[in-house]
Order: sequence, then structure tokens, then C-alpha cells
Amino acid sequence: MLSHPHRPLTRRGFLVAGAAAGAALGLAPGTARADARTRPFGRYGSPAARRDPATLYVHPAGAGDFTTVAAAVAAATGTGRTLVIAPGTYRETVAVPADRTDMTWIGAGDDPRDVVVVYDNAAGTPKPGGGTYGTTGSATTTVQADGFTAHRITFANDWLRADHPDVTGTQAVAIKVQGDRSAFHHCRFLGHQDTLYADSPALTAFARQYYAHCYVEGDVDFVFGRATAVFEHCHFRTLDRTDLAGAPYGFVFAPSTAGANPRGYLVTRSRVTGEAPDGFYKLARPWVPSSDRTARPMLTVRESWLGPGIDAAAPYANMSDAYPWQDQRFAEYRNTGPGAAVTVPANRPQLSEAEAGSATRAAWLGDWRPAREAC
Repeated sequence: MLSHPHRPLTRRGFLVAGAAAGAALGLAPGTARADARTRPFGRYGSPAARRDPATLYVHPAGAGDFTTVAAAVAAATGTGRTLVIAPGTYRETVAVPADRTDMTWIGAGDDPRDVVVVYDNAAGTPKPGGGTYGTTGSATTTVQADGFTAHRITFANDWLRADHPDVTGTQAVAIKVQGDRSAFHHCRFLGHQDTLYADSPALTAFARQYYAHCYVEGDVDFVFGRATAVFEHCHFRTLDRTDLAGAPYGFVFAPSTAGANPRGYLVTRSRVTGEAPDGFYKLARPWVPSSDRTARPMLTVRESWLGPGIDAAAPYANMSDAYPWQDQRFAEYRNTGPGAAVTVPANRPQLSEAEAGSATRAAWLGDWRPAREAC
């Protein structure tokens, strides 16, 4: 369980607060440290006192090397570059291409709310020149490079269905991560449908990802993709919906693990809470995409707390009846909370003690040991 429970505003709450505060996400200047104006990069140096030649500084008002994250990424050629990002809201889309290996982003605030990277494209948003963005193209941030690490940053997509009733493609990705050895520490991922796309660059690439002490919110399939991903001490929060008359409101996980991959999503020592009525959310459904009909989605949730919003009697559902969830690789182990109650045993596959012994972070990540904290 998380040692320090979060009580965060939802993204919609941020927007409401922001209207009153006159800020895009309701992030008042006082949310950052008191010395943010005089030392916007905190203990991480500055352009005048650069930690090393590989470090670049981003500041929205011009106190760094760049005013946007995208410009800093474009300049950070080669490998092993670090971006120190000052507190602020960066409304932009950012892509980290495959050749920017071992890049690190450090949010210079004390809290991930201090540094926000946000945009508002959806899958059905018209593109300049014709067509729409599609799910992948809707991502605010896209990470294709191996070895990417982020500390204390909020990745958000603030596109809202209510504002666009004419748009049917309502997927709106906050971040798509494809690289191997991708790590996120104390980060937040805000969206509604398809918030966190934990994926890989190809069917044959088993991209390993690690999320520690992170917060993710959404409604439909808001953690999805085919990565080999470990979520440890994370908080998943389901959102209420006023556009639906009944359950289910959505699904927390929608893995699309390649059939040849022995490891999909592992959720450990985490928790699921929510705003919706009791039982209005499913824990997961399997995604077998049209591009890979041999996929066998895998999700293991262990030693985690599942709130009353999860349908305990039927926590899993089909995305397509042609690929029933019972044929996939879903399992649980020693979960607690009202949403974890085993009322219909056939609907809640459980790991044996022997199986649980091999469902660990070390087994999932192999020879990779993610760095714990930013220096």
C-alpha cells in the first residue's frame, strides 16, 4: 500500500479550479516552492551553474536554455541527456525520438503537480490538412527512446467529451511510452479515455517499463498497451461519468500483450479508488487489436487494495466476444478491499503460492534495475 495516501484533484477538478484561479489547470503559483522565482531549478543547478554539459534547463519565462520541453528535446541530441524542467504548465505536444536514448526529465518542483505537460488532442480531433489524429497521434507526450526516465512530472491530456459532442473518437492519450527501460517515479498521468499507453515499438519488442509511486486517473481503458510493465506503489483512480446511465463506466486496464511475451502488466502493492458508484467499474478487459490477433493479454494484480468501485462479482469483461477474458492471462494474488472480494471464484483467477513467487518486479524487469531517485 502507499505509505502516503494522495488526495488529488481530478483533471476535471483542476479545470474547474483553474477557471476560478485563472490558470489552465488550476495550478496556482504557490503550489511550487517559495524560492521558485529565485531558484527555479532548485538543487539541480542552472544555466549559470550547469551540473554538467549534458544537462539542459527549461523555464517557461526564459530563465533556462529553452522555454518549451519540445525545443529542449530537439536540442538534446545524442545519448544520456538530462532536462531539468522548472515549475510551470507547458501546453505543447512533445515527442522523444528513438535516437534520444537514456534521457532523463526532472521536475524541479517538490511535487509532480508543479510541472505539467499538457495538450488536448483526441483521436477524432481534425488534423491540419485533413484526417484525424487517431489514438496514437492524440498523445500529448510520446516516448520512443530506450532508457527514458521521468521524476515528479504530470503528463496530461485535458480533452473533454462534454466539450466535443460531435467527436466520436474520444481516446485522448496523455503519454504513449514505447521504449525499453522506461521508468517513471512520482509522476502523475491525467486523462479520461486511454490515459497511459504503456506499449512497445513492435510485436517482437518486449519493452520493459517501471512505474513507482505514480498516480493514474481515467475512465475507459486508461492503462493499456502491450508493454512489459510493473506498477509498484501506484494509485489508480476511476472517474465519475455523467454521460452514461449505467454500469460499466469503464475499465482500469486493457493490456494487449503479445502472445510470445511471457510477461504483461504486473500491479503490486498499489490501490484502486474512484468517484463512481459502487461496482460501476471493471478491473480490466483484454485488448486483442486488429493488428495482432495472436495477442494474449496479461495482467497480474497482487497485494493491492481494490475499492468498492470495482465490480467484485465480475471484475473482468470482454472487449470482443471472439476473445473472451477467460482465455487470456488474468490473475490476482492476496488483494484486499471491497472490490477484491471473491464472491464468484470462477470470475477471479488466483495465483498459487508457487506462481506468486515468480510474479515479481525482478522477474518482470530481468537484468534491468531502474534508478530510484533523481540526484
